[in-house]
Amino acid sequence: MSEYDIFTIHSRMPRRVSLADITIRDGFQHEENWIPSEAKIYYLQELAFAGVKRMEVTNLGSPRVMPQFKDADEVLKGVYDKVFVQRLAKRNINREEIEWTAVTIREPAVDRAIELKEKGYGPDRVLMMVSTDEEHHFANSGTTLPAYWKEAERSIKKCKDAGIKMCGTVSTIWGSPISGPTRLEDAVEFTRRWLAIGADDIEHADHDGSAPPDQVYRYFSMLLDAIPNPELHVAHFHVSRGWGLANVLAALQAGVEIFEGTLGGIGGQPTNFLDRTPVPGTGAYYYKDPNVVGLVTFEDMCVMLDEMGIDLCGIDIDRILEIGTLMEKTIGRRLRSESILNGRIPKEPREEFKRPKLASTKEKSGEKPGQIIPDGWPEKAEVPKERLVRSNFTNTTQARLKECWQVCVLLSNCISENL
Repeated sequence: MSEYDIFTIHSRMPRRVSLADITIRDGFQHEENWIPSEAKIYYLQELAFAGVKRMEVTNLGSPRVMPQFKDADEVLKGVYDKVFVQRLAKRNINREEIEWTAVTIREPAVDRAIELKEKGYGPDRVLMMVSTDEEHHFANSGTTLPAYWKEAERSIKKCKDAGIKMCGTVSTIWGSPISGPTRLEDAVEFTRRWLAIGADDIEHADHDGSAPPDQVYRYFSMLLDAIPNPELHVAHFHVSRGWGLANVLAALQAGVEIFEGTLGGIGGQPTNFLDRTPVPGTGAYYYKDPNVVGLVTFEDMCVMLDEMGIDLCGIDIDRILEIGTLMEKTIGRRLRSESILNGRIPKEPREEFKRPKLASTKEKSGEKPGQIIPDGWPEKAEVPKERLVRSNFTNTTQARLKECWQVCVLLSNCISENL
């Protein structure tokens, strides 16, 4: 290969991305302990101060099913608080540039979002969801796909009238935890369907960690061929099998510009326990151990993209790492982020780790300062030509051994017959 720049090789790959934090909704919905409303508001506000412009605030569905969000009104009021708005202004952050989202899987939740908007503290954007696997869709929503599409169309019209954006999620793109394999082509068609009925943008979700990176690249390449506007597409990856950041890279190479993640990589299927009390959630967990699932880690995604030279639109990465450290105290356990432990890649020498005897050792050995190869060696190393070509020795040897074995079998048969 004569070209080594990843952005040149992948012509759609962006140099600027938008990152959404969905900790307070998707992250907390999987926690089996109640997270205080004050903590939810604190993290939303601090993420905003750190430059995050897209956040999920809550779920406006039934508190009986997901009681973690019984404080939805209070949390939404917290991001409209006058003191908070003033603090944003002091930091030269425009409140109007921040987009607050609430999940509204069914129409009554959409109606509630509109009601809250009329009261002055509703979400800017809501989210409904379809799965390409109807079994999975029915388990999440309780409706058939045809019925849900009609419900979504009604809800979008209501949102347009109320000045609220609608995000349409497509799930089970790369497989279903209920029905198994699914078709990428169906997900592309479902995306078209959402946009045809008026959705503002689409979240493309791997909700159970079923997406290997090659298929992520394949899907988003197909999608952006069919619907090339990158502002319409949001990538959402879970890491049940550890592929999260690999999938972020694959989606970047395909041309995706908007990604979601959670602090500490928490989140997943809605919990069926809260504070030692069984709750409905979405039923039995799909996983053997619900504590080892989650989403792409927001902190690590920020650090990785920054090290790649990708513009994060003003996000303060050092502050994000501090917030991630605080989140571990709130949750009460070690979370998934490696970057909050190891920090960003050092850009300056770390004098405290240098060994003081290196200079004197080199001097005693007769070496010059900075000398890295022995005297008399060529300045440029030359690799033997025979090492530059892949050897076919193994394949040839195996073929010859097989031929020898066949000859031995024939000889053995002949000897046996003569005896």
